[in-house]
Amino acid sequence: MRLLFVTSEVFPLIKTGGLADVSGALPTALASSDTEIQILLPAYRGMLAQCSSPKHLGSLQPFHDIRCELYKTLLPGTNIPLLLIDCPALYDRDGGPYHHPLHGEWEDNPLRFGVLSKVAAMLAMPNMLQAWQPEIVHCNDWQTGLTPYYLKQMGSQAKSVFSIHNLAFQGNFHADWRYRLTLNLEDYQAEGYEFYGQVSFMKSGLFYADALSTVSPTYAREIQTDQFGFGFQGLLQHRAADLTGILNGIDTEIWNPAQDPYLPAHYTASALSGKQAIKQGLQAELGLRQQADTPLLGVVSRLTYQKGLDMLIEIADALLGSGCQLAVLGSGEASMQRQYLSLMQRYPGQVAVTIGYNEPLSHRIMAGTDIFVMPSRFEPCGLNQMYGLRYGTIPVVANTGGLADSVHGGEINAQGVPGKMTGWVMADNDASTLLVTLQTAMQVYANSGQWQQLQRQAMQQDVSWETSAQHYQTLYQNVLSSPKA
Repeated sequence: MRLLFVTSEVFPLIKTGGLADVSGALPTALASSDTEIQILLPAYRGMLAQCSSPKHLGSLQPFHDIRCELYKTLLPGTNIPLLLIDCPALYDRDGGPYHHPLHGEWEDNPLRFGVLSKVAAMLAMPNMLQAWQPEIVHCNDWQTGLTPYYLKQMGSQAKSVFSIHNLAFQGNFHADWRYRLTLNLEDYQAEGYEFYGQVSFMKSGLFYADALSTVSPTYAREIQTDQFGFGFQGLLQHRAADLTGILNGIDTEIWNPAQDPYLPAHYTASALSGKQAIKQGLQAELGLRQQADTPLLGVVSRLTYQKGLDMLIEIADALLGSGCQLAVLGSGEASMQRQYLSLMQRYPGQVAVTIGYNEPLSHRIMAGTDIFVMPSRFEPCGLNQMYGLRYGTIPVVANTGGLADSVHGGEINAQGVPGKMTGWVMADNDASTLLVTLQTAMQVYANSGQWQQLQRQAMQQDVSWETSAQHYQTLYQNVLSSPKA
């Protein structure tokens, strides 16, 4: 099977969130099977220099005034072919892949990711720069949403799978972009790429792809409801038979407490002493009081309303009054950043807040804290709770999406044994429930025997990509054997 995996970010080259981790780990897991896979990605600033001996394949002209060069190399650390779209006018910029460093989203994002989508479709046509031609094009999130449309427009025989990583980010733009992106005007309608008077990349993917997937079974059900559908619930209900929820995994080589290079010590489920040493080092690094027996809570997240972290601010005084500590890493809404920085000022030595992205520190927080806090209002899959499981940092999560699918909640039984628990899943998603749930977790933490058994159970849970990759293989086979949508 020949698969072109199209994405706007991939670890370790460019990362803003979980999509990059998935785009690096899933192809790696698939490549161990009979799947011939290539990854397609824009060549953002400095990216070609990060890759080994990129080979120039030739030029492409996705639109009449846009010319780009295509290079082939390997995804660093793997043997997976990586195709890079070199178009400096669109991608060689300061800032992130989607945002100007000062002024919000790039105004020409429709063109930047229209090029990504169009090039993906062009590579699925015969004799397009290389003999290799995909049978399936796997598109990821709105940035690749026009690819299934272009495949149809160009008459490609390749099938398409469109994966929804977060339905809240939709790529909706002014209707005039249909001309610039060479979209057929007759398809600007409800039975097409139009969405409330705009050109919608997400709508295009949902409507034209041969099959749809999303990143957890629970989220696949949730997005068909008014609460989580963000306006697409009717279309998703209509395509329910084509929608599959597959829980993400994590890269268990990168996220491995037994050999993680970012950690000052290492540990396993059967030998946990190294985790305590990492905790003490983290407390020193972050300026927290050196208290080995004090429960240390961790947050690594975007600081946004979606992530429910305003609820943690709301209960902070009551929570910190118990004497626990809190380590926060992330960035997001300016007002929430200010609230967390203010919390650190009010609780010196007890609260540490680091604003920004720091991959090494995220590993140390994941390993050095005791409880991981993730009360998201919605969470398509989430990866951090799986990192917590892998590192024996017990997650407290909301009952939504992939959080509900990956964390096994429950109660400590009469014998004081945590049954099959691997964490706590909140009964209700509000601030008072979050406080009660965290207090319950800290009560169990005080019993070292119960806590260590809970840690061992969490660390023994399978969070790898192997099972998920098998589900994707089945999905691909089903798509190949079915008529085009």
